[in-house]
Amino acid sequence: MSARRVKPSLYISVDIEADGPIPGPYSMLSLGAAVAGVQSGAGFTAADPEERTFYRELRPISAEFVPEALAVSGLDRARLTTEGAEPAVALAEFTAWVREVSAGAQPVMCGYPASYDWTFLYWYLIRFTGSSPFGHSGCLDMKTLYAVKARLPLRAVAKGTMPRELLSRRRHTHHALDDAVEQAELLASLMKWPGVTASPPSPPAG
Repeated sequence: MSARRVKPSLYISVDIEADGPIPGPYSMLSLGAAVAGVQSGAGFTAADPEERTFYRELRPISAEFVPEALAVSGLDRARLTTEGAEPAVALAEFTAWVREVSAGAQPVMCGYPASYDWTFLYWYLIRFTGSSPFGHSGCLDMKTLYAVKARLPLRAVAKGTMPRELLSRRRHTHHALDDAVEQAELLASLMKWPGVTASPPSPPAG
């Protein structure tokens, strides 16, 4: 009996900007995504992260916000209140885009770190569309990926301590699409990086 065929994974780098720590009381104000590459049984193939991208700015869903969080993105909440896309429309468009670019593969959201961006993205997808094209667990955290390959504790990991050749040469601007593209390049580097080789065991004494 032949083994069940496993679909390749299509990695999509996602970055969001929000005006607070959690979705619901606070709002996701922008969403950027870029196709980073595909992984199959033959290995990982990087994509040009500028070739297939998605970007929307969204209308806030509440009046609450944390000024320090809002300042990170520099987005104008007052403008977005009138000009931002309706979340239900933006997330339906995002879902359609994910399904289009991942035809024949299983889409996987990836982020650095993924925990914050995934929390907002998944909550918004379920709240405004009723489903997620990534399922409930199609998420890859690049920080964890590096920690495992570098043989480091997760909390010891920061971009500033990574080998320079792994990092994108693009600036981290806190514009959701810019950062999604930058992080797609980081993922491609991490997937190709062999990691830190374990030291050989010491010979027995005597």
